[in-house]
Amino acid sequence: MSRIYLDDAGSAPVLPEVVAAIRNVPAGNPSSPHTEGRAARAALDRARDLAAETLSTNRTDVTFVSSGTEATNLALFGAAARLPKSGRILTWAAEHQSVLAAVRRMQAMGREVVVAGVDGVATVDVDAITPGTALVSVGLANNEVGTIQPVADVIKRAHEVGALVHVDACAGTRWMRPPENADLVSISGHKLGAGRGGLLLVRDGVRIDPLFFGGPQEWGRRAGQEDAASATALAVALSAASTGRESRAHLARRQADSLRDALLELGGTITGGEPRLPNFATCAFAGRRGEDMLLALDLAGVAASSGSACASGSLDPSHVLLAMGLSLEQALGSLRLTTGYATTDDEISRAIDVLRTILSRAPARA
Repeated sequence: MSRIYLDDAGSAPVLPEVVAAIRNVPAGNPSSPHTEGRAARAALDRARDLAAETLSTNRTDVTFVSSGTEATNLALFGAAARLPKSGRILTWAAEHQSVLAAVRRMQAMGREVVVAGVDGVATVDVDAITPGTALVSVGLANNEVGTIQPVADVIKRAHEVGALVHVDACAGTRWMRPPENADLVSISGHKLGAGRGGLLLVRDGVRIDPLFFGGPQEWGRRAGQEDAASATALAVALSAASTGRESRAHLARRQADSLRDALLELGGTITGGEPRLPNFATCAFAGRRGEDMLLALDLAGVAASSGSACASGSLDPSHVLLAMGLSLEQALGSLRLTTGYATTDDEISRAIDVLRTILSRAPARA
């Protein structure tokens, strides 16, 4: 029996069209003047044009980087370097660790940073944006529970007080279009089915400093050899995501609804809230441990994830769930099931049978 992959939000399987597209990407250095270099430059230019067209922006706004984390760090550190020292940096407590770690580092370097709270479903509080705020970072959707954020309201309020807005669109771009009026948008390739790469969209007129210093690559925003294959993979996956979004979302929503119904039936407390990404089914189980559920599911042929992560031999509770107000016990017993483009109804039925078998057992006790 084939395995069932329900961790699309962790990393989406590489798309067939991506595999086909990168097969013939030249291996030359795009900065070299010889034939191989010019061929690689042409491939890179095609990828940039495709990404720009998909995002309805200018090709000079597209900056290819190595990952979503690098894109986020380049956006935040790069923008902050151009802002007055007195300008406040704002984000929220349930954002991705790449955002939170970056702003904490800037705080340690002397910047004023505010990490505002979220409500019980991880929705950000737009009222946290006040005069004196210079840079705001918000996720398109929460990466752990799938709650879609009021990004349009955040951008409107931030621009009213003269702040730049970075949207972390690493979670969600597979299912919804990134906003067109954010100043900076970070995108992750592996979350789209590219398997690699990242992209930072820098709107025309916005200036950022680079993280890496050297050559003039990527409009002077990122020094170092440009990776034409990675850029191609990301651009093709981004384009594929923009095609058929509504029909894919309809199927994913129906499948996720079935999973949530089963989790409720088995005693779980649903986490996150509407509007949510269509493929998310997340919950918390009091008295259970996330790693125990994940191991049992894995042995039964189901790949899933938990809001808690095992690090250095000890289990750390999800900062997202704690920010939402869940207890430590609930946060340690979280489960995240996310469907993908290739998930079938038969796989959902089989996964529910596995969940019933595993979660009907008494939880293990240390």
